[in-house]
Formats: sequence, structure tokens, C-alpha cells
Amino acid sequence: MSTKLSQKQIGQRITAIRKTKGLSQEDLAKSVKISRPSLAQIELGNRSVDVLELQQLAMILNFSLDDFMSEDFTVNQDIAGHIETKSKKASERVSVPTLQINKFKNVILYILERCAGKPNVGETVLYKLLYFSDFNYYELYEEHLTGASYRKLPYGPVPQKFDWIINQMIDQRKLQRVKTDYHGYPQTRYLPLEKADLTELKASEKEVIDRVIEQMSDWSAAAISAYSHQDLPWLASKEGEEINYELAFYRETPYTVRNYGEDFEQQ
Repeated sequence: MSTKLSQKQIGQRITAIRKTKGLSQEDLAKSVKISRPSLAQIELGNRSVDVLELQQLAMILNFSLDDFMSEDFTVNQDIAGHIETKSKKASERVSVPTLQINKFKNVILYILERCAGKPNVGETVLYKLLYFSDFNYYELYEEHLTGASYRKLPYGPVPQKFDWIINQMIDQRKLQRVKTDYHGYPQTRYLPLEKADLTELKASEKEVIDRVIEQMSDWSAAAISAYSHQDLPWLASKEGEEINYELAFYRETPYTVRNYGEDFEQQ
């Protein structure tokens, strides 16, 4: 007997069948010709599936639409017993960021060129501007911008190797570190001593950084830290652990920077 299913129920059923077939999200998304983030949103119940998409899924995953829409739908138990084994063989892609040191330095210089004159932009705000630039770019393009790794710490995401890179830049006379007082609190600021090499940045990368700067560079350290604490990649990570870039695909409004209501073909 057919029943009216919610988006969440549809997503759960698609996830269950996909896993029984040993398919990764990336494999299935390519077959249906939608982006992996779009499929992730379908499986989470955050995006609807139209009739044509459901028919494609039925053909690819080899299930009956009548059975799928029935109230007593269950995944074949004989197949389901092999989910764990198959999912290990066809595991989801795991993001392994590789830090591009020179590019990271130029992103820091570019952000500071535009923001160093603002009294609120100390080290804490800089951390968050870097984090949102990196994670927003990854959500949009499924590629790393700087390849920096970020760790979940009490005051928000912090880029790893930041101090080491900053000290290099100071030694190279690219930056100056300044200790100041801001509203009664000690503040570490960085002043750029040279311009960023923009040939290191693609137009799409610069555009994402510019959007982050326009949105957040006037926020106080407390405000941007509080905002970062509600971003799903930070929320879903354990204290002290590295934040997985793949979690950016599970963001919801107002954090998501991609319109998951439309299909984005992979370029």
C-alpha cells in the first residue's frame, strides 16, 4: 500500500538501498547526474526529489517504485547483512587536505591587505576568516583552497601550523606582529608589509575570500567565534580533533553557500 512519504523518509530509504548496493554517494551522484552535495542533502531529507529523479534512482538502484513508496517498505535483509563489508570496500571519499604553504601565506596577506586596518581584526578574527574561506570554497567546488587543516578548540576552529607560518612570514619581512589593547582585552594583530601575489589565487578563490571578508570582517572576535560555533563542521567534530572538510556538505542555512535546491553538474 502506497503512502505519503516525508523528504526525510525518502532520504533514509535511498541511503539504505545505496548502502546495500555498496555504492558511495559519489558513485550514485554521478550515475544520476547530480552533484554529490545535492545527493547528500537528499539523503539528509533537506532536498526534495522530483519524479524523474526518483525514476532514475529506481533504475540505477534496481528497486520498485511501488515497493519504495509502500508503508511497510524494508531493505532486503539478505543484502542488508552485507552492508558493513561492502561499505568498507566502497567507502566514501575522505578529504585529505594538503597544506599549500605559499598559497596560505598569500591568502593571509590578501585578507590583511583588506582588513588589517579594522580595529576588530586581531588573531581570533583572522582565524575565522581563514576557516570560512577554506570551508566555503570546499563546499562550493569540492576542492581545497589552501589545504590548511583546522582543529576544534574552545574558541572556534584554528588553522594548524599557523604560528609556524606566521613566524616564517615575520622573518621574511612579509608581516609585522603587534600587541595591542582592544576594549580592555589584549589583542594580537598582524600588519602586512607586502602585497599578496594574486597570481597564486584563481578568480573563484578570490571571489570566495572576498565574500567572507564582506560578510564577516566587521564582526567582533566574540561574534565571529559564536557564529563559527554553530557551523556544522565545528559542531560535529570532537574537541581537539581535526575538522573534516566533508562536513561542509551537510551545512544548512545560514551557513551553506551552495543552493542545494538545484542540480550542480560536476565540471
